[in-house]
Amino acid sequence: MARLLKLIQNEWMKLWSKKGTWVMTGLLAVFIVGMFGLTKWIETKKDSSEQDWKVSVQEELAYTKEQLAMPTLATNERKRLEGNEKVYEHQLANSIEPLDSNSRERMIMDSAGIGSVVVLLVVIVAAGIVASEFSQGTIKMLLSRPVKRWKILTSKYVTVILFGVVLMLVGFGVSIISAYVIFQSGSGQELVWNGKEVVEVSVWGRGLYILLLSFANVFVTATFAFMIGSVFRSSSMAIGLSLFSYFMGNTVVMLLSKYEVVKYIVFTHMDLTMYESNFRIVEDITMPFSLAVLAVYLIMFLLISYTTFMKRDITA
Repeated sequence: MARLLKLIQNEWMKLWSKKGTWVMTGLLAVFIVGMFGLTKWIETKKDSSEQDWKVSVQEELAYTKEQLAMPTLATNERKRLEGNEKVYEHQLANSIEPLDSNSRERMIMDSAGIGSVVVLLVVIVAAGIVASEFSQGTIKMLLSRPVKRWKILTSKYVTVILFGVVLMLVGFGVSIISAYVIFQSGSGQELVWNGKEVVEVSVWGRGLYILLLSFANVFVTATFAFMIGSVFRSSSMAIGLSLFSYFMGNTVVMLLSKYEVVKYIVFTHMDLTMYESNFRIVEDITMPFSLAVLAVYLIMFLLISYTTFMKRDITA
């Protein structure tokens, strides 16, 4: 274990000794600040004569009731809509204004966008951390050390995942600072039905929870890129295939949404934030089922990576 931790430390220091790692971190911060600034600019251009919030909530309540009247509604979707109905009724009965979509609190809570940026950066590292050893010709020296191959590969994989965690936390920190600098505090409240009663949502708890859910996409995509880079020894192929699957995933799910097989495709479950939104392409799935499917794919990706790396001839 001590040797493995030492290998992870060495890989971590090697990663952060590269200029590109710092550039990617800086780009993440600049992108988040830019998006917050753009959102604020768009807000200033909006028509100030906005619809009264009670009218909006009444419309949402009426639409929700229409949806609940549909006999073919899936059980999970019905449960979600019933929760929304109780929240809307509670807001109207107690004159509680919904939280402004452009408030400081809303910006902190809606942290899912951070994962969408982080996944693009982590894929670059995951794709090249093993493949670069082959392209640079350092793999023979690396594997000739008196260290088991699985420990070497594990150190690289752990480094990739830790890099993703660090970028997510950096992105969340930058978004918090940007929210406080650019946006004002909202006057409304974010409410949710917890199964027993309507309660107010914790800004920080919600933000961290959404951040955790969005990390699933980073985790799975990075593992896939890591597998491709390890098997084919090509970082460009790993990056290309990973980003292609990332951007085309929803399209594949929509095309297969009418078929039962869609429930077992990894793309269907990669974005766990769908369980906190009002839209899902595939309705009849649950969070535990999604986690189980993702776990199977992760194990499969890692088995392929380790099997290939352990049996590879270093003279090749």
